[in-house]
Amino acid sequence: MALLHRAEIRPTKLELLAAWLPGRPWFHGPAGADVVRVAGFRFDDPAGAVGIETILVRVGDGPVHQVPLTYRGAPLEGADGWLVGTTHHSALGPRWVYDACGDPVYAAALAAAILDGAGQAEEFFEVDGRREYRTPSMTITSSGGEVGGAAVGAPRRVLDGDPTIIVTDTVELAVVRRPGAGEARAGGTLSGTWPGQATPLPLAYAAPR
Repeated sequence: MALLHRAEIRPTKLELLAAWLPGRPWFHGPAGADVVRVAGFRFDDPAGAVGIETILVRVGDGPVHQVPLTYRGAPLEGADGWLVGTTHHSALGPRWVYDACGDPVYAAALAAAILDGAGQAEEFFEVDGRREYRTPSMTITSSGGEVGGAAVGAPRRVLDGDPTIIVTDTVELAVVRRPGAGEARAGGTLSGTWPGQATPLPLAYAAPR
């Protein structure tokens, strides 16, 4: 379960992405155009310490890009190269926002979603002591895999391309940056649908090492 706050965030996530995306090797879009949110989903962090959100965005008339993010209350050691930026959350205070592909908590959550069918987190807003369910803006499904239940371990190597490859001790994960582009890969598959995209498109893959 993801418990959300109706809070002010400065700069916003989309403002952070507008400055960060053009420098990514996998980004395709016009310069200077607004970043628009298309859809998104979240995973649970079992420890409850890290926010894990995947956002689908479009820049101008460019393609849809998949951007997984993690939100932390303190810097992640050794992950400066994956920092998208810092922001201030009116309820939680300073937050460090990372490209989740460089965050071990995301790697474990993604592997669990693909190989164990963990699925996406249910989202709730807390309002006046009550929890209000937020209808998801997209749906994800998993085809499963061959190493369900195996410990993923910390990422040993991350190759920042399209797809972005996350190599751990037991699993190789591939995160598709532009859904619908590129060729299918072997292994378990995480697919998604969202408004305007009724046919499931692969979002990520997981294969044993």
